[in-house]
Amino acid sequence: MPRMNKILISVFLCMAIVMGCTETETEPEPKGEETTLLLGLIPEHNIFKQLELYEPFADYLSKKMGVKIKLKVLTRYGNIIDNFVSAGFDAAFFGSFTFTLAHAKLGIEPIARPEDIRGISTYYGMIFVRKDSDIKSVRDMKGKSFAFVDRATTAGYLLPLAFFKEHGIKDYKTFLKETYFTGTHEDAFYDVLNKKVDIGAAKNTVYDRLAAADSRVKNELIILKRSPDVPRNGLAVRKDLDDSIKNKLKETLLNMHSDPEGIKVLKNFGAQRFVETTVDDYAGVYRYTQEIGLNLATYHYWND
Repeated sequence: MPRMNKILISVFLCMAIVMGCTETETEPEPKGEETTLLLGLIPEHNIFKQLELYEPFADYLSKKMGVKIKLKVLTRYGNIIDNFVSAGFDAAFFGSFTFTLAHAKLGIEPIARPEDIRGISTYYGMIFVRKDSDIKSVRDMKGKSFAFVDRATTAGYLLPLAFFKEHGIKDYKTFLKETYFTGTHEDAFYDVLNKKVDIGAAKNTVYDRLAAADSRVKNELIILKRSPDVPRNGLAVRKDLDDSIKNKLKETLLNMHSDPEGIKVLKNFGAQRFVETTVDDYAGVYRYTQEIGLNLATYHYWND
């Protein structure tokens, strides 16, 4: 009997040891994969300046939303439309004209756009020349050279088209000696400033940023024409983005100005807050395209 008790005790001890080993060696359940959002950027500035502006912004969103935000700077404005689906973008910052094109073709949804420190969330286009130029009116432009930004920009292309139409010029290519596309608003300003071209068209927000850093921009350029105000570059998302992510993204943007860390990011971004944005805010851009007879569905937005 004592021997049987010893055997039973030994069996129970072994079972306890085995159970204990099994419990401690159980592997933890694998965590789900981190959500990644791909965010596209139009080439308002050169790629280095774009990343300098947007990387802190992306890091902030990643931290606050618990997702990974990846940035992709595109080489030209029209690429944002062509690549939005093929590159798998979840969201992108669109200019006012690229938004109207992408909304018409892809059904993207606007969420928010930045408001600057003056409380302004719009911009306007401008046609400009050097102050020492003999160009004072549209008549003086005949036979001169003109730098556009991109066929998919409001300030850098729609404004000049409307300007020429307003003055009875049906074909600007025959009216002007030379035309080309700079690809960025910054290059349009500097090409005129450095006498590479006679006339340029670009947006005032880039003008303001450049003028603050380079006194020549303000001292040596003169504005001949400005466009109506249109929404600043705003963030829009694909129409089938999960509602919970879309709402979280919108909530994070609209509350950045209430967060000390968000305020720092906004300052680097040149903004004081983000404001809610809807399709109705782009009514002026749609009206602009109608006035110059542009069909969004068939518009050829690739630069010639």
